[in-house]
This record gives sequence, C-alpha cells and structure tokens, in this order.
Amino acid sequence: MLLTVLGCSGSAPGPKAPSSGYLLEADGFLLGIELGTGTLAELQAVRDPFALDALLFSHLHPDHCGDFADLTVIRRYHPAPTRNPRELRLPVYAPGEAPSRFAAAYSPDEADRAATDLSDVYAFHPLAAGTVHIGPFEISAVPAAHPCESYSFRITHGGRSLVYTGDTGMVDRLADLARGADVLLSEASWTHAPDRPADLHLSGTDAGVLAKRAGVGLLLVTHVPPWTDKDAILAEARAEFQGETVLVRQGASYRI
Repeated sequence: MLLTVLGCSGSAPGPKAPSSGYLLEADGFLLGIELGTGTLAELQAVRDPFALDALLFSHLHPDHCGDFADLTVIRRYHPAPTRNPRELRLPVYAPGEAPSRFAAAYSPDEADRAATDLSDVYAFHPLAAGTVHIGPFEISAVPAAHPCESYSFRITHGGRSLVYTGDTGMVDRLADLARGADVLLSEASWTHAPDRPADLHLSGTDAGVLAKRAGVGLLLVTHVPPWTDKDAILAEARAEFQGETVLVRQGASYRI
C-alpha cells in the first residue's frame, strides 16, 4: 500500500497547508480518505480526480470533507472527464448523514432537486461499526470518541495494515484496533495537559502512548493545527513511543 498526504493541517487549513486528505493505493485501486479544505487542489496536482475509485470519510467536519462540493462541480461539469461520472458513480463511504449534508453544502436550495440530489455522480454507502471491503482493501471501523458520528479505521491489504485514528479522544478500543499494526496514522491536535476536553482529540503524548500500547511498527503523526507547535507534539510522541515516529508532510508518500 502507498499512502500519499494531500493535506495534514488539523481543525483548519494553515498558510499553504490544506486540511486532512490522503490517498491510499494498492493493486491499481485509488482510495481517497478524507477531502478536507484545500485538498482538492493538491489532488489535482498529483492525480486526475477522475482516477479516484472510492472515497472514505471518518466524519463530516469541514476540515475532513470541505472540498467535497467542489469535487461535485468537477464531476458534474468537467467538459472532458476521463471517466463518465454518471456511468461510473463514485462510491462514497461515510457517516449516514453524508448525502443530505453534502447536498446542503453543494446547494442550499432544497427545492432544486437536480442540484441537491447528488446520486447522479455518487453512490453513497453509510458506515457502521464492522468490516467493509472497498476494492482490494478490508476496512474495519470502530466508533471514535468525537462529538459527531465518527470512526477510526484499520485498513488491511496483502498482510499489511494501516490504522487511521481520525479525530478522537483516547479510548481503549483504539489500542485494540491498532494492535500490531504496521503503521499508525494518528492525529495529535494539541500538547498534553490535564484540562484538555475529553472525547475530542489526542495529544502528542496520547499518540505515543497509543502506539506503544498497540505495539505498532511506525507512528505517523498528523492533524496538527496551524496554531500548535509541531516540534512539541513530535517530542511528546517520541517521549512515549520508542519506535520510529514521523511527523507527516504534505505531499509526502509512505509505503506500508
């Protein structure tokens, strides 16, 4: 599997730093994971947007899905698509409210059904706790500790595994999900402090503790907001986890 980072800024985009967005590729299948603010431009810089075979969303906060409406414009109105989007509707795996939420973001006029019904170019699949197969990937989803319907994922292919926390507070099921994973892609939105809100985000310390408890091979730290000290986050994670720990970079690729 090859993981490419389109954006990794947490909670909001920063200067020249898009929000969350990743590409995961194996066996010629291209899976988009999140499409946060600014990531569609980065996608077009490296791949044809019609090359996407499916999209997967952990939750529906804008920093994880804000560019979906713009992707809809491309899929509906591009004059020379390399794939017919109406014959090959893009599968979208997301929380259950995705069709209505994405339609409202695309057009607030509910009377305009042609604009608000996106099923002409997408095939929506509601997520739930459990396992789903998307192309060559087996994806196990567990509920994340976040204020909205949200999931963490374990993605496996060819005997290799990637665990993506999404946005979440620290809960025991995260360590269970990540047990023995080759790569843990973990958010870390703030430095550690006793007064941080529960069930919202992980700290750098939390990410390191999670990696150590789960016994992962590589910790990739992501989703650091533009106002948070990245070096401090990385130092916290490395203080807890003695394995390889990397702060992901926009545009970088990591082989799993």
